[in-house]
Amino acid sequence: MKKLLTILGLATVLLYSCTKKEAIETKPSQTVSISFPEKIADGTIYEVNIRQHTKEGTINAFVKDLPRLKELGVKTLWIMPAQPIGVKNRKEPLGSYYSISDYKKVNPEFGTDEDFQNLVKTTHELGMYLILDWVPNHTAWDHPWITSHPEYYAHDKKGNISHESDWDDIALLDHTHPAVRAAMIEDMKYWVTNFDIDGFRCDHAGHEIPMYFWEEARAAIDPIKNLFWLAEWDGARMHLQFNATYAWALLHLTDDVKKGKTNANDIAKWIDDDLKEYGQKPFRMTMITNHDENSWQGTEFERYGEGVKTFATFIFTAYGVPMLYSGQEVGLNKRLKFFAKDTIDWSDPMQLQPFYKKLVALHADNRALWAGQYGGMPARINNNDPNVYAFQRIKGSNSIIGVLNFSGKPQELQLVDGAAAGVVKDYFTGEQYELSLTKPLKLAPWQYLIFVK
Repeated sequence: MKKLLTILGLATVLLYSCTKKEAIETKPSQTVSISFPEKIADGTIYEVNIRQHTKEGTINAFVKDLPRLKELGVKTLWIMPAQPIGVKNRKEPLGSYYSISDYKKVNPEFGTDEDFQNLVKTTHELGMYLILDWVPNHTAWDHPWITSHPEYYAHDKKGNISHESDWDDIALLDHTHPAVRAAMIEDMKYWVTNFDIDGFRCDHAGHEIPMYFWEEARAAIDPIKNLFWLAEWDGARMHLQFNATYAWALLHLTDDVKKGKTNANDIAKWIDDDLKEYGQKPFRMTMITNHDENSWQGTEFERYGEGVKTFATFIFTAYGVPMLYSGQEVGLNKRLKFFAKDTIDWSDPMQLQPFYKKLVALHADNRALWAGQYGGMPARINNNDPNVYAFQRIKGSNSIIGVLNFSGKPQELQLVDGAAAGVVKDYFTGEQYELSLTKPLKLAPWQYLIFVK
């Protein structure tokens, strides 16, 4: 009898285990929680320039635009620094976001603490995440530390507090000083505990900042909340502590492709080399513009001309986690002033928003295009045209083929093997094409095609 009860007990346990396993497999969203960076592997990062985003230039005015950004498909908002801007040595009338006079306050020009809390709360209610731009490298000249703790700063040979090259509106911090690191970490924790932000975009993350600062910061802050860490830096070592880094070199390489200095072969080599250096797990943020490029190097239309859509399609499909900048989705075609009010024109004269909405959805809906290890490994499709970048990414049953003409002249995709051959349909137009070993695919200048299998 005892043996029979034991057998029945084991059967019950096995039945319960199978039932529970089935529940996990059939309803993962209810039983399995995911963390960063996986939370945004399918998403697009959107850089928010509060000052220029609306006529008012306030947090509350920006909040009104959140439903549109949700509809656009944005997953993560990156808010440029929201703290007060220094007055001493300020550049032009309003100064730089990146010259911060107090890390633990909200810029009164933008709003109040309550306004920022409402921004985060509304963002979360819409199912999006919010990361704050953090400036650990330097402060404004009227930050309280300048007088209370001058030892926190780097000094030149004459004993004066240093600044970075031409950026004389900021004072460089010395992160080899333990007290600097401790004070900075406390200020970062403040935004997590008081505002419930979801992570940090860390400005100049590898410039004059030792890696042990980031080790200490994550050890102190991560137990509070699972966060997303984005480094404004290009270097594999940063992924010891960061989820994502800037693909700066790829941005500059695409600039050179448009100028005719490089071509699709260089693009393919760069991606291969990047994967060898970084591996597949890290998120590499890809972009064709941001606040620096727009203000100092020119708009994407100045830099890419008629190839804008081609290069935008490239960064959303070929590699990494894509980024949009305030106004990019409506064809922002001016260099925004960096130190003065310069409101974005949202009239969308080129009707680009539907195009970007399709790109965001394409990236989100196709697992092969997700970032890092969650997406498919990019593989170039062999062809004989150095101006054509053709690639395939496969994840599970999802397969994406991209064909992009990085040239202002007609080109041809001539396959050299049959791996990608077949009849396919373009994601943007619904038009059918045949990829064949015997019949070249003719491409118009700057044509971009995405085939979803």
